[in-house]
Amino acid sequence: MDTNINKTINAGLLAYGMSGKVFHAPFLQAHNGFNLKAIVERSHKNAVNDYPNITSYNSIDELLGDEEIDLVVINTPNNLHYEHSKAALNAHKHILVEKPFTATVAQAKELFELADSVGKQIFFYQNRRWDSDFTSVKKVIESGKLGKLVEVHLRYDRYRNVIGPKVFKENPVEASGLLYDLGPHLLDQVICLFGKPLRYHKILGKNRVGTLVDDYFSIQLNYPDSLNVFVTSSMLVVSPQAGFVLHGMNGSYIKQRTDIQEEQLLAGMKLSDPAYGIESESKDGVLTTIDADGNKTEETIPSEVGSYLPLFEAVYQGIVNNKPYPVTREDVLTQMEIIESPITA
Repeated sequence: MDTNINKTINAGLLAYGMSGKVFHAPFLQAHNGFNLKAIVERSHKNAVNDYPNITSYNSIDELLGDEEIDLVVINTPNNLHYEHSKAALNAHKHILVEKPFTATVAQAKELFELADSVGKQIFFYQNRRWDSDFTSVKKVIESGKLGKLVEVHLRYDRYRNVIGPKVFKENPVEASGLLYDLGPHLLDQVICLFGKPLRYHKILGKNRVGTLVDDYFSIQLNYPDSLNVFVTSSMLVVSPQAGFVLHGMNGSYIKQRTDIQEEQLLAGMKLSDPAYGIESESKDGVLTTIDADGNKTEETIPSEVGSYLPLFEAVYQGIVNNKPYPVTREDVLTQMEIIESPITA
């Protein structure tokens, strides 16, 4: 991490639900370059218990009117990301936006043009690039031990057989349904690894009784040199399958989707705890390779240490030193094109 921090970025959160408490506030507080200045809390004023010096605003307009705030974290419901991003940019704030960035490619492009016109930056909160499981997979691929990749599977499953209480996820409004909820995570990981696909085929499903939105999706993405990548997610998987399955000419790698950061943060663990981001050895991936004589070798691959702090460091460096942010506009547009595309026969 760059230690030459000479400017403090005042940040504000638009909500203090689970994402605010777990995915944003602890990191803004821990990073020396940020000052978590304000949070919007419409009803219950809980943030002061965790951050005694915080300013708690009653509305988004109040926070956006705070001239001292430089960066606004858009962590409101999916269908409001476009509206709140536009308002924050018009208030001349940099923005860090949770997934999905917007509901449509057209909305995304409009926000890019607005950001450029007001001289502010947009950062995309694709935190799963910094999960321990994904960074472990990335390291195995980069090692070359698998040889030419042939087939790659990424899954993100849950079991919730009832309709949840969150209206923006369960009703047919903009950016609702499982594809908009978990699709950005999986697709961003694929794009991070392999770039833009040559073509893709998408399937959606509605399986829960009374569901109004998709609760299953599967997308096959074709890449050069006959590489096929499959991303799948379901709300009805009782026994989760491996999150990452990679097959190459020289072997296979199997890894559970096991990043522990969310669990640790929900339990109240501090980022300074030596155990933070460290998975159990029982969750290590398994790499099986075969040599020219047909001899198989199986080895466990220790998981990388997970941390979302580098994401916030990248935001800081983007604002202060104009360094390129790892998740590009092109990455997000590719992701949104796939999500928004119509189902083909």
